Amino acid sequence: MASSCLTPLSSPLCSQYSSLSLPNSNIAFSSPSHLQQLHSLLIKSGAPISSLSFPQIASVCALSSPSAFSYARHLFHRSADSPEIFLWNTHLNTLSSSSPSDALLLFNRLLSSNLLPNTFSCSFALKACSQLSHCLLTGKTIHALILKLGFDPDVFLNNTLVHMYSSFGAMADARLMFEKMPKSDAVSYNIMIARLTKDGEMELAREMFDVMPERSVRSWTSLIAGYVQWKNPREAVRLFVEMEEVGVRPNEVTVVAVLAACADLGALDLGKRVHQYGNRFGFLKNVRVCNTLIDMYIKCGCVQIARKVFDEMAERTVVSWSAMIHGYAIHGQGDDALELFEEMRKAGIRPNPVTFVGLLHACSHMGLLEQGRKFFQSMICDYNIVPEIEHYGCMVDLLSRAGLLDESLDFIKKMQIKPNGVVWGALLGGARVYKRVDMGEEAIRQLIDLDPLNDGYYVVLSNIYADAGRFDDAAKVRRLMRNKGVKKTPGWSTIAVDGVIHEFVAGESDHAQVEEIYRRWDDLLVELRVRGYVPDTSVVLLDMAESEKESVLYRHSEKLAVVFGLMSTPPGTVIRIMKNLRVCNDCHAALKLISEIAKREIIVRDRNRFHCFRDGVCSCRDYW
Repeated sequence: MASSCLTPLSSPLCSQYSSLSLPNSNIAFSSPSHLQQLHSLLIKSGAPISSLSFPQIASVCALSSPSAFSYARHLFHRSADSPEIFLWNTHLNTLSSSSPSDALLLFNRLLSSNLLPNTFSCSFALKACSQLSHCLLTGKTIHALILKLGFDPDVFLNNTLVHMYSSFGAMADARLMFEKMPKSDAVSYNIMIARLTKDGEMELAREMFDVMPERSVRSWTSLIAGYVQWKNPREAVRLFVEMEEVGVRPNEVTVVAVLAACADLGALDLGKRVHQYGNRFGFLKNVRVCNTLIDMYIKCGCVQIARKVFDEMAERTVVSWSAMIHGYAIHGQGDDALELFEEMRKAGIRPNPVTFVGLLHACSHMGLLEQGRKFFQSMICDYNIVPEIEHYGCMVDLLSRAGLLDESLDFIKKMQIKPNGVVWGALLGGARVYKRVDMGEEAIRQLIDLDPLNDGYYVVLSNIYADAGRFDDAAKVRRLMRNKGVKKTPGWSTIAVDGVIHEFVAGESDHAQVEEIYRRWDDLLVELRVRGYVPDTSVVLLDMAESEKESVLYRHSEKLAVVFGLMSTPPGTVIRIMKNLRVCNDCHAALKLISEIAKREIIVRDRNRFHCFRDGVCSCRDYW
């Protein structure tokens, strides 16, 4: 059969191989015709066929013509010591990772050739299905074949089936398969936990984690990363501490996840400790670890340390540059952001959409109107980046801060995508600063449709009316809030002291030292008044006496957190506060004075930006 396809032995190819030492060399070939020529050369020289690489034969002939496939099978039957299916499985395994569609073609060819697959063949085919979004039915068919062939399902094959079903999100089937397994191992649980965390089913994932007979580092990491992804960083940190206590060593993926949790919580002490751990085990060679470190330090208010990590990176990606530029912007260090962008451009790094969000943010807070316009146009014209909602929001903020409210409204109307609450909120903020009632009313009409239960918008509009002397309209806004059932979002602030995160809620606190905190605030208030502090009760929209409004202001969460920080840390220690809402005007004025009185640097991260209070001054160029 093979001889009819052979190239004459006088061909250049045969001459090329005629000097090879046979049979000790496994000779390379790249096509069925090359293989056939070598085969004829071996016959002529009397060398055994074992001089050829059987896995390579499978690779070359697997998806070639039917005649080449049959030719390979003929060679295997005559010469191979291993079962034929083993040789095909070797290539099937390779294809299942590199080319899953081809893996399924080969698996189908084996079946159509009446070559009985074994459990490994089926597991490789299932692995290929898992990587192809349209192959759930094929996977189910292979599962049925496994049952029909009566294979004794081992843990490996069952795990592959669970993974196949979970990769398609068919969790009912995955769960049924998992529960019917006669024996499961850490891999079985890890597959289920990984998918449950991806889907946000954190309670189910935690239940599985708690009953696992044995946990690997992957088990811990999957759950920690899941808590971070679904906005529960506090639980992620608790689990990481427990992981350390039981002696499981974190890997690079764990480090990235827990650093992200530290960034969300402002848990600087733990973040620094994880940084030291990563440095000790060489994880800082990983760009992703370094990028997450930069983000963590920025979100904890340590922009200088973030820059040190950036400068020491052996390799930087556009993510590294963009994170640092954005970090400078939200810390009010716009000059540094623009300077770093120039370095980035000279280094030949092409900016991405996130880079321009940072640049526009920096221009907005520095009042660089024309520079901001140029960046917006350059993004579109020079880099072919289609503006996203974040870019539009930055431009509206830039124009509104400059007092160009009519242009800002016109810009919104010409946007290529529908404006969201952030865009209209930026116009509303400008209307408050420049006392434009008409613009405030236009913005609030849109915002009530987009986000009717956001109390902050009503507060701003009421302040606009009050500043304009339209107190009846301000009262109408308050009635509208009541009628719509809008309740003010309670503000909370956190501060980490000695690795423990303390939370304070505006107006109430169950903190163990709350009475002492109140007393220390009263003492501090005396000094604040001496330095000219007058409570700004306009931010309190409750219908009550002025003295009661002042009491409400005195219980704002960031004030309580700062006082606790002054009580609990040595003189000169930087106080770092994380807050869920925007810092109000009254707290902003009070914290500036407190930084001067206590001779402390106070860094507050609110939902918009960082405020660095030092010697009675805030890092913000302006504040609204």
